[in-house]
Amino acid sequence: MAVTYDLLVIGVGPGGYTAAIKAAGLGLKTAVIEKDKLGGVCLNRGCIPTKALLHASSMFAMMQRCDEFGVSVEEMTFNFKKMQQYKRKAVESYRRGVEEQFENLGIDLIFGRAVIRRDRNVEVYTDSGKEYLQAGHIIIATGAGPRMPDIPGIDLEGVYSSDRLLAADRWKFDRLTIVGGGVIGVEMATIFSSLCSKVTIVEQGSHLLGPMDRDVAKALEKQLTDKGIKVWCDASVAEITRGDDGPVCHIVREGKKLAAVSGPVLIAAGRTPCTEGLFGEDVEIRMSGGRLAVDDSFMTSVPEVYAVGDVCADIQLAHVAAAQGTFVVEKITGQPHTVRLWVVPNGMYARLPVVPNCIYTDPEIASVGLTEERARAIGMRVRCGRYSMGDNGKSIISHEQEGFIHLVFEAYSGNLVGAQIVCSRATDMIGEMATAIAAGLTASQLQMAMRAHPTYGEGIGRAIENAMKAEVS
Repeated sequence: MAVTYDLLVIGVGPGGYTAAIKAAGLGLKTAVIEKDKLGGVCLNRGCIPTKALLHASSMFAMMQRCDEFGVSVEEMTFNFKKMQQYKRKAVESYRRGVEEQFENLGIDLIFGRAVIRRDRNVEVYTDSGKEYLQAGHIIIATGAGPRMPDIPGIDLEGVYSSDRLLAADRWKFDRLTIVGGGVIGVEMATIFSSLCSKVTIVEQGSHLLGPMDRDVAKALEKQLTDKGIKVWCDASVAEITRGDDGPVCHIVREGKKLAAVSGPVLIAAGRTPCTEGLFGEDVEIRMSGGRLAVDDSFMTSVPEVYAVGDVCADIQLAHVAAAQGTFVVEKITGQPHTVRLWVVPNGMYARLPVVPNCIYTDPEIASVGLTEERARAIGMRVRCGRYSMGDNGKSIISHEQEGFIHLVFEAYSGNLVGAQIVCSRATDMIGEMATAIAAGLTASQLQMAMRAHPTYGEGIGRAIENAMKAEVS
């Protein structure tokens, strides 16, 4: 006989565990089904381990230039195995925190492979056999896995997905070729370059970071090349062959051979939603572009079966999944929504996403809302403000003077509709900009708040001043 729940969550990454915790807190009898480890890709093979290694590698990079600050170190090295141990401790600590919340709220955690049947019945294949569950509502939060493109030789030893690379304990990366110049690619390039690896990035597009603002992408490319990273855009990998010392990556541009780079290869060519085997033959589910198709409330084509996060979203970010999970639970329980996934600017009819995008390079990159180019493309008149961080006091103190703040305001209402920040602590600073967009704040309102001196945040005030003097375009 099936065990009945108010809510079943399939997948326990940020979207899944956030939804489960929210639902249990509102009194729903909740269970979570996970076929791997609690925390999903983000906690185990994505956000947390990557940022832990970025933190460790940035400390090593900082120590290499510590003489600028009057600090001397006679001998300096790194232990990659210990860095990985530090990373694992960070992951385990975060995972324990989620486990404790599950225990405190009485959430059932079931490890196994879930198959959704009609009428919201779910079969779970566990190590001890098959379990039968039934739910009033289901949230699918199965995430996505690395996409491996069709490149000859991609299965050779020494060719890594991001998951495998993050699990490597032994240092063998004096050289590294990264196929893909998206967020995963540039963050991995930052980690391994900081550890003195000779890194090459191969990107098919005309610039790094795909849909990101071109000025931001250009600034990033300069940062990476200044660190000795080779960046080849409008290029692709024709094949990977076996060499004397491991794989050899053959790079082409416009059909002509550009280079052959030996050494390990990281494939960072995007991620594919995990839906294989999720639905029984008695369930018809609508797909869109390889993802689960959902409506504005994140319901799939099956009534009361919802999907959140990478399995359905165009924007594959942990905080997007978590916000969507919260949104769905509030919809199910009839609660007022506490998150705003988009806004409609005053006088405008276009929905504006309030999604911070954060890239943990050096310096950091963060954006939210519309770029100037995108705003104009949808017919919006704008005033833009820009400030170079080279003149910022905190940047001067820390010798981190590269970067800028670019703010986009709707010209007539004065509402902030977009922000792009390239500087240290940009990923923390973008929160103020996201809040301002969600609240519909204007340049004048934002200018009322004092910003402490000396801080990187002072640059926001200077960019606002610049925008208030700018011409409408």
